[in-house]
Amino acid sequence: MTLISLIFALALEQLRPLGNRNRVWHAFTRYANHLERNLNAGSNRHGVLAWMVAVLPPVLISLLVYYALHAAHPLLGLAWNVVVLYLTMGFRHFSSAFSEISLALNQGQDLDARRALSGWTGQATSELTVSEISRLSIEQGVLDSYRHVFGTMFWFVVLPGPAGAVLYRVAVMLGQKWGARNVQEDRFGRFAASASAWLDWLPVRLTAASFAVMGDFEDAIYCWRSQARTWGNYANGILLASAAGALGVRLGDPLRQDYTVKFRPELGLGDEADPGFLKSAVGLVWRSALLWLFVILLISVANHM
Repeated sequence: MTLISLIFALALEQLRPLGNRNRVWHAFTRYANHLERNLNAGSNRHGVLAWMVAVLPPVLISLLVYYALHAAHPLLGLAWNVVVLYLTMGFRHFSSAFSEISLALNQGQDLDARRALSGWTGQATSELTVSEISRLSIEQGVLDSYRHVFGTMFWFVVLPGPAGAVLYRVAVMLGQKWGARNVQEDRFGRFAASASAWLDWLPVRLTAASFAVMGDFEDAIYCWRSQARTWGNYANGILLASAAGALGVRLGDPLRQDYTVKFRPELGLGDEADPGFLKSAVGLVWRSALLWLFVILLISVANHM
């Protein structure tokens, strides 16, 4: 049932992507903002309480609904899994932006590519060259593919029913909202950041290993081991370094933004990024996802033997 749920959810998301129309997550964002306004007293204890109040209800509700539907009929439980996965994961969260930027660059419409990239990443893009646009697009695409596909998929497989998918997505959202602040000034988000990092520890490394297997294995492992720690966020560094090595492209490096040069460590080996690598990056993500589905199939078969 786990594998079938994943395949159906990915197919449905391809046919009818939600994009920014996901009202469930908009409602959860408003709920998280409400909790922060009422519970944030600047201490770690209040942050833990707010995290529990935000995370436990949706996780428990999703699990109880699954068990109730599965008890009525297994197909109803399957349908509920598909619905939850449809709301929590999907390639189209990043592939549509990838496609728009790639098409604009291939047609020589650099301004449209910069505008699309700015809307996607929220970064200043007016001074970026074609190579820099390609670099940032690949970096954002790799990180988004992990958040919306591999991380969610891992916890869906590990925990019963759809509880893992819901837990991961809400924890990541809270980590981004509450945990991205300076914890010395506001300790409220410390637990949210720690919880998100803990949930990411193993799936980040499995995703990086998948990139290595489905790309240039030797370069991916070399970049992972030698370059990942130079990135500000180590987990992101693992993903980006392994992906860059697997693709044979250079990521990181300085960027011209806001009328200054933003210095960043070098990631990867090989050629300078160009629009052609955007398609290669999408291909790497798809191959890695198929590898995960194949491994899940083998595990399912082994469990039923």
